[in-house]
Amino acid sequence: MNTPQLVVHRDKELMARAAAARLVTRIVDAQSARGHASVVLTGGRNGNGLLAALAEAPARDAVDWTRLDLWWGDERFLPDGDPERNVTQAREALLDSVPLDPARVHAMPASDGPAGDDPDTAAAAYAAELAAAAGPAGHGTVPEFDVLMLGVGPDTHVASLFPELPAVRETGRTVVGVHGAPKPPPTRITLTLPAIRAAREVWLLAAGEDKAEAAAIALSGAGEIQAPAAGAYGRDRTLWLLDAAAASQLPPALYPHAIP
Repeated sequence: MNTPQLVVHRDKELMARAAAARLVTRIVDAQSARGHASVVLTGGRNGNGLLAALAEAPARDAVDWTRLDLWWGDERFLPDGDPERNVTQAREALLDSVPLDPARVHAMPASDGPAGDDPDTAAAAYAAELAAAAGPAGHGTVPEFDVLMLGVGPDTHVASLFPELPAVRETGRTVVGVHGAPKPPPTRITLTLPAIRAAREVWLLAAGEDKAEAAAIALSGAGEIQAPAAGAYGRDRTLWLLDAAAASQLPPALYPHAIP
């Protein structure tokens, strides 16, 4: 586990724009080095805010969108096109406005999709898709993710890994179904911590006062079962991107400008 790096911005709008610029640079660097890049998207207000900022950024044209693989960290197990699905929101925020290769957009299964209406079966299908894309450079059974982004919930959840629930305890499978999530909808699909930790870089996004306590808990040595965000880290780098409100309860040792 590497030591998390913190970047704190004045407000959520600036955080979104800066994170979008940072993502463009990371994608372009990966494409220059290997010819392609692989990114795991996150939903929620911060994940969608980043995508919307990227849609408006002139720098987006530096990306070769045809050589970018997109995956998701979790998904609401709802019918295809449902407005609450992360992929639906991502398409509206950015994806429909850039020339992606449809074969490289790896949405998690919908409840009315070919995998059927059982989330566990659908999770296994996504795990198989990840494994098929892993290739010889893959770590375990997932591809070489360049950046994996996660929103941090007020309860410290990331993806659909909620405190104390079975999914956060998973150590073998890369994708699991979630039943009875405390945040609606209760049925979901999520990457597990082993899959998350296979990424080169993991970026955790938190903005707003409602995320301040969660950020402080996760960055202060909490266990991953009680605080899943504490267990999310990358192989090469773990980056927390926060606004000032979300950083307001951090210990001074981590962020000297935190409000006591």
